[in-house]
Amino acid sequence: MPESAPKAASALAEKIARTIAAEIGARPEQARAAIGLLDEGATVPFIARYRKEVTGGLDDTQLRDLESRLTYLRELEDRRAAVLASVDEQGKLTDELRADIEAADSKARLEDLYLPYKVKRRTKAQIAREAGLEPLADGLLADPSLTPEEFAAGFVDSDNGVADAKAALEGARAILMERWGEDAALVGKLREWLQDVGRIHARVVDGKEIEGAKYRDYFDHAEPLAKIPSHRLLALFRARREDIVVLDLEPGVDAEAGHAQAMGRVAHHAGIRDAGRPADAWLLNACRLAWKAKLHLHLLLDLFGQAREKAEAEAIAVFGDNLKDLLLAAPAGPKAVLGLDPGLRTGVKVAVVDRTGKLVATDTIFPHQPRNQWDGSLHVLRKLCAQHAVELIAIGNGTASRETDKLAGDLIKLAPELKMQKIVVSEAGASVYSASEFAAKEFPDLDVSLRGAVSIARRLQDPLAELVKIEPKAIGVGQYQHDVDGHRLARALDARVEDCVNAVGVDVNTASAALLARVSGLSSTVAGNIVVYRDANGAFTSRKQLLKVPRLGDKAFEQCAGFLRIANGEQPLDASSVHPEAYPVVERIVSDCGREVRQLIGDAGFLRGIRPEQYTDDKFGVPTIRDILKELEKPGRDPRPEFKAARFADGVEELKDLQVGMILEGVVSNVAAFGAFVDIGVHQDGLVHISALADRYVKDPREVVKAGDVVKVKVLEVDIPRKRIALTCRLDDSAPAPRGDRADRGTPPPRGSHDGGRGNARRPDARAMSAPPANNALAAAFAKAKGNT
Repeated sequence: MPESAPKAASALAEKIARTIAAEIGARPEQARAAIGLLDEGATVPFIARYRKEVTGGLDDTQLRDLESRLTYLRELEDRRAAVLASVDEQGKLTDELRADIEAADSKARLEDLYLPYKVKRRTKAQIAREAGLEPLADGLLADPSLTPEEFAAGFVDSDNGVADAKAALEGARAILMERWGEDAALVGKLREWLQDVGRIHARVVDGKEIEGAKYRDYFDHAEPLAKIPSHRLLALFRARREDIVVLDLEPGVDAEAGHAQAMGRVAHHAGIRDAGRPADAWLLNACRLAWKAKLHLHLLLDLFGQAREKAEAEAIAVFGDNLKDLLLAAPAGPKAVLGLDPGLRTGVKVAVVDRTGKLVATDTIFPHQPRNQWDGSLHVLRKLCAQHAVELIAIGNGTASRETDKLAGDLIKLAPELKMQKIVVSEAGASVYSASEFAAKEFPDLDVSLRGAVSIARRLQDPLAELVKIEPKAIGVGQYQHDVDGHRLARALDARVEDCVNAVGVDVNTASAALLARVSGLSSTVAGNIVVYRDANGAFTSRKQLLKVPRLGDKAFEQCAGFLRIANGEQPLDASSVHPEAYPVVERIVSDCGREVRQLIGDAGFLRGIRPEQYTDDKFGVPTIRDILKELEKPGRDPRPEFKAARFADGVEELKDLQVGMILEGVVSNVAAFGAFVDIGVHQDGLVHISALADRYVKDPREVVKAGDVVKVKVLEVDIPRKRIALTCRLDDSAPAPRGDRADRGTPPPRGSHDGGRGNARRPDARAMSAPPANNALAAAFAKAKGNT
């Protein structure tokens, strides 16, 4: 008797758990526990932080991988069930085929098996079968001693559209070609072989040489598909999408020999050889055409799809890592900030926010061309800064940023008593925020152009709290984000944002609805309800009070409470990351030591003397007790680094001001697989190739630098016409002499904007990265750098 449905479901769940456990380096019981929690609605941050005993200590990275694979494997099982049902309905499900389908461990393998049974439009092979030509194909295959033309003569049937022997042989050949093209075993072997030896070859489309000049290094470019870097592969796919190049997948360095070998593999699988028999040549030609017309195209699309998916995954990971670094950048903290959104003709937008981030003043000044109201602008700014006790000046890094930076410098000199400091801030995504629904709700009566200045000021105070208001992909720290699947990108970036927000924690009495919505367990609706309740009833005084918020039930409270902070509340632990469910543990500690909670908090010497094993129970084990004791030492500690800012060199404001050999301070604006882009204050980021990041071999640039890091770099080369800068972090490096004209492909410096034409003029984007380096001394620098890795 077949297994019952519950038993089958249990077996399937166990299979998925074991598969994932092996992939993430965990035990099956850990995977089962984590899957159970996710299915109950628990979030990754909550499980990683507060359910260590249940999962055996799986960290957030393992849990994210588990979550991703769980989705894939469940989709695979759903597809497997659909395939089995479809083939069974056709009456073609043999025991052997069922076993093969049930053993398929990937979607690609499953689709290979299903290919012959897919409902499709009538093919030449199908028409030939209907005309009775399958015995002709089988006969020649079984006995190559038959003469094809003579044997085919017996299958001529004008009523069925077979006019002569030639037409009969064409039909028979179509049948064999389709059969081999849908042979799962053959397709699998050829895929594995072609994946190993295949070379992606790009050729320029005739007449597109000028239009596609930025892709010129790809006009005749070939390299192994298995080894091509993700950024270069995505650049090639974009060039193809723009009809600049055509791409082929050649079976080896010698394409002609490779195709012959592929045909030979088809023939060997079909049991065909050239023994000089009458039908051998006809059968071998059928093998050649099966490879050329069926298998090669199918595998090209399949392997290109797999390669693209892998490249997208790498690009998404790079974006996610950069986003995490940006979100967890050091906050300047509660200081009054003057935000300046630079502009020339439209003026510099001004916004002042107080220590809490509240907008207290706005203005627009015109210090630059064409009005040149420099002194008047300084007067306006000095008055605002004195009135609101401004401590920091945040300058957006878009158009006219260096000119505005100079204005800020003069302002600081004009008002030394205020002891202000100026910092250039990335304004990536500011225009997106300005026009967003959230900004409209937050500042309904404020001009759109001024909202960007508010965002610039606030993101200096707390990057995380401000950047969560912007769609992650609009922040612009990605590698080829315009070329990857939008849904996958959004899902991955949302997960990164959620992890960052919950790692830091949120002050429930000051957080915006956008920030609260990123807290574990809170939807945007409930986050909005928290803000409404807070506005109506005043500040929260305890975490328990959150249960009075509409639609915030027990389950949501369980998920969110530990990540929400209440400073100076009724319960001191509410300001920490200790979860309310664990308060009894702290109460036992307090009872044993005879001290109050407030006396216990911060007493590191005493807390480190406590043995965690003393306070374990059925629910809380040693890992959680250790976390509690660590948190009591420094409650509500911020994991972000200390705030510091780069100081751009005076007099270095444009590309023409750069000189080879200059040592400058800058900010890492973006990290790609091939290196890091650094903002040195000249309206154009420079590229530090991966080989120039350190005096050692670097596999991943993020081993050395992260977005937001302040670094010292040396100028290696400047290409003013192409707006490209080669930099090195190895300050003893010297500029290379030009050698040859072959640049390191796929490692171009940034150009252009992807922030609505404003607000990110120097930020590298997907379009920028597709362009190969110039064929000049700068290109040689890139090529030499590549050669040193």
